[in-house]
Amino acid sequence: MQPFTRIQGIAAPLLRDDVDTDSIIRVERLFNAVPRADLGLYCLESLRRLPDGSADPSFFQNDPRYDGATILLAGRNFGCGSAREGAVWAIAGMGIRCVIAPTIADLFAANCFQNGILALTLPAEVVAGLAAAVAFDPPNRQLVVDLARNELGLAGGPQLGFAVSRRRREALLDGLDEIDLTLRQQARIAEFGDSDRVRRPWIYSVEPDAP
Repeated sequence: MQPFTRIQGIAAPLLRDDVDTDSIIRVERLFNAVPRADLGLYCLESLRRLPDGSADPSFFQNDPRYDGATILLAGRNFGCGSAREGAVWAIAGMGIRCVIAPTIADLFAANCFQNGILALTLPAEVVAGLAAAVAFDPPNRQLVVDLARNELGLAGGPQLGFAVSRRRREALLDGLDEIDLTLRQQARIAEFGDSDRVRRPWIYSVEPDAP
């Protein structure tokens, strides 16, 4: 998994509440053999258009100023709905490395960290303020998210502090998922196994098969 230490990039606004996993990636895209690397092409496709089918000019994906965005500024309860990890794969496939929202659904946030995406929660007024600060000129008013320093803000401007759990922060900095973190403890696991075999040998005995 790619480590996350510090990124500087264009921040795209999606300040809608309750954007669910169905809206992030339609389920049929996950069952139609779309390669994981290509899911970004279909990310948020159901939100890009107006009711008459035309492209919504106010939607960030239809605005070339947000091309190449690596940070998503979202509304409350982002990623709600299902535990569909494909939704995070689609976000990652779009190039997003950090999602910032007032609240993020627990399972979606967990899946983000498992896939190298930093999921940050900040007060709604702060998220809206960041979106307003970059909207004037997104390519040249980029955000910096520095996980090593736990700070974020406009490049060259004042920085805000943020909090991430120690375990998740260390995993992202080192590019590790939950399995990698567990494997880091192989020596301790083996040590426990050895001592437990001595303490409770009957647990590990294998009864011969009945005739």
